[in-house]
Amino acid sequence: MKRGYKRGVRAVAVVTALAWGAPAVAAPGEGKWLGDELPLQLSVKTPQDIGFKTAAERQYLIFNLMAGGKVAYERGDYAAAAEKWETLLRLPGLDPQIERAVRPFLDDARARAGRPHGESAPVAAAQPDAGAGASHEEAAAPAHHEGRPHVTVTGTITGGGGSGPGGAVVWLKRLDGPAARVVPAQNQIITQREKTFLPHVLAVPVGTSVQFRNDDRIYHNVFSIAKPNEFDGGIRATGATYVKTFGHPGVVELLCNIHATMNAYVVVVDSPYYAKAQASGAFSIHNVPAGRYDVSAWHEAASTIIHKTITVGPEGLRELTIAVGGDKRPAPFVPDKYGHKRQPQLGY
Repeated sequence: MKRGYKRGVRAVAVVTALAWGAPAVAAPGEGKWLGDELPLQLSVKTPQDIGFKTAAERQYLIFNLMAGGKVAYERGDYAAAAEKWETLLRLPGLDPQIERAVRPFLDDARARAGRPHGESAPVAAAQPDAGAGASHEEAAAPAHHEGRPHVTVTGTITGGGGSGPGGAVVWLKRLDGPAARVVPAQNQIITQREKTFLPHVLAVPVGTSVQFRNDDRIYHNVFSIAKPNEFDGGIRATGATYVKTFGHPGVVELLCNIHATMNAYVVVVDSPYYAKAQASGAFSIHNVPAGRYDVSAWHEAASTIIHKTITVGPEGLRELTIAVGGDKRPAPFVPDKYGHKRQPQLGY
C-alpha cells in the first residue's frame, strides 16, 4: 500500500513538472531539484493567456520557494532555507495556510542559522499593479547578521504633489558601523501591458537582474539613457523578454522607443534596508539592526532626494515621517533611445 502510494505521488510530481516544461522533481539521488527560473514557457496570444500565465508563474514561484526551502532545511543549509521562506512570506496575498505551515520551520531555521532574534517576515499587503515576481515592495532580509537585535522601521511619506506619496522609495545607510552586505533580489519582473509598465516603480538592491517581459499584443522597445545603468532592450514581440542587471545605484527611468507615453522607474539602492511606499504613503523596513542611519527618500515628482539622520533603537522606530517634494519640472521632450527629441511624423 505504501509503495503504491509513493509511486502515485511520484507520478503526479512527474506529470506536474512536465506540464511546466521543467525537469521532474527528483527523488533523493535522482537528479537536480526543480529550478527557480522564470518565466514559464507558456505562449501568450490573447489577454486571457496573459492572466493565465501570470497566475501560473505565481504558483510556480510559491511552490519553489516553499519546497526549495524545505530541501535546504533538510540538508542542513538553514540560512538558505530561512532566506527562501522569508521571501515566500513577503509575497502579497499569500494563502494563510501556507504561512501556518512554513512559520514553525522558518523560526527553527533562523535559530539554527544563529538568528534567534530575527524578526518574522511580514506578509506584504497586496499591491494593485504588481505583476508576478515584481512584488518586492518591502526590504529583503539582510544576508549578514550582527550582535544587535533586528527590528522594524515604519513611517509615512507625505507630499509628492498631485500624484500623492505612493511609490516613494526609502532606504537606510548605516552611519555608526560597517556597511551591510547587499544581496541581489530574485525573480524581479517588469511587464509591458496595455502600453504600461507594471509595476510603475520597482526598488531593487544593486546587482539585481530585472526581466522585462512584453505581455502586449504589440511590439515594445524598452530602454533607458540613465547612465551608468543605460541599456537598450531592442524591439520585442509578444511574449519576448530582455534581462538587465543593474550594477550601479541610482534612479533609472524606463521608456519605450515605440510609445512615448510609456515610462516607469527602477530605483537601485546600495542597501539591504529599503521599501516602496504604499499608495497611502505608509512603509515598513524590516530586519534592521539597531543603530544610526542616513535615511533617503526618492519620489518621481520631487526634484531632489530627501536625506535625514535617524536612530533606530532596540525596539525599532515607529511613526517616522518624511516629506517629499512635488516640484520636479517635466522634461522639455521625451527622448528616444539615442537621447534625441522624437520626430512627431513617426507617429509614436
